[in-house]
Amino acid sequence: MPVINRIADFAADMTAWRQHLHTIPELEFDCHQTAAFVAERLREFGVDELHEGIAKTGIVAIINGQGDGPTIGLRADMDALPIPEETGLAYASTHPGKTHACGHDGHTTMLLGAARYLAETRNFSGRVALIFQPAEEEGGGADIMVREGILDRFDIAQVYALHNAPGHAEGSFYTAPGPLMAAVDTFEIHIQGRGGHGAMPHETIDPVMAACGIAQAIQTIVSRNHYALDDLVVSVTQIHTGTVNNVIPDTAYLNGTVRTFDPAVQKMVMRRMREIVAGQAASYGVTAELDYQVGYPATINDAAKTEFAAEVAREVSGAANVVGDGGREMGAEDFSYMLEKRPGSYLFIGQGDSAGLHHPKYNFNDEIAPVGASFFARIVEKAQPVA
Repeated sequence: MPVINRIADFAADMTAWRQHLHTIPELEFDCHQTAAFVAERLREFGVDELHEGIAKTGIVAIINGQGDGPTIGLRADMDALPIPEETGLAYASTHPGKTHACGHDGHTTMLLGAARYLAETRNFSGRVALIFQPAEEEGGGADIMVREGILDRFDIAQVYALHNAPGHAEGSFYTAPGPLMAAVDTFEIHIQGRGGHGAMPHETIDPVMAACGIAQAIQTIVSRNHYALDDLVVSVTQIHTGTVNNVIPDTAYLNGTVRTFDPAVQKMVMRRMREIVAGQAASYGVTAELDYQVGYPATINDAAKTEFAAEVAREVSGAANVVGDGGREMGAEDFSYMLEKRPGSYLFIGQGDSAGLHHPKYNFNDEIAPVGASFFARIVEKAQPVA
């Protein structure tokens, strides 16, 4: 994998940065230690502007190139997950119950590596805006940064981001033009019945049976209300009710996720879920309240920017290691908020064989950090060459 020579020179530094970040995982917007470490490195690199405290702990750093030109944005997420780590690493999490199980420590490191190189060489025109974002996993940090005006404030014309991909060849890339990842919504259903003795169900209004009926009926949205060739996922992921074997409880709770690409499909799901919850509640004699929360929109890559990004990836990793039309998936990503406002592209970089994302044994592969950093750097140099 032909990484940029200068980036290869400080690969050991990047490994040290990443492994330090791995020890201090932080959640959502509370990325204070992570942001402080990032800011310290950026000052050492000599960036021209450092803007902190965006979306609470987010950072935008500006590096000026040679002469006039547009501003290109590169984004990395910084937050971790509320999962106890099970790697047994010497540099495992020191924050109990939290770990970088999605590789955001690696994403941050790749962008820091690109920042160091770009600040040294400045072999591009215009400016680059380095976006270090909190709260990708929960909270929509990208949305908050957009709402706080970073795209307009720093005159960012296009945006790019990377995510590691376990199970794909180390240092390879894949992406797709247009829809890449789904919109993600969350639903909660609160059921109120009347509890009583398990031996006397006729004296109760059983919320357990209602929960089972609602959970089963919701599955018919995909199988009976939706065209089979369009992408849609509706998953009930939690049912909580009851305490002991001989008591019918008063209440039950269901929770789940909906993944869509088409807003019309999303609206249909919302309508059918309201109808099903109301109808099932009436049939079981309970009351039920649906709380449907619209989340991140679909991640839609700009076709031209994605073709360009794939060509840059081929320069870094070789044509055989890059798939530019890899299709779409039902995962979600809040970089979608930035892509709604600016053209750009989101790509996956192969992690090699490892535990899967969000698994307690997951660990980012440090060997791919120079590859990702080289991709970020070459995106800037190719998009905004010196005149």
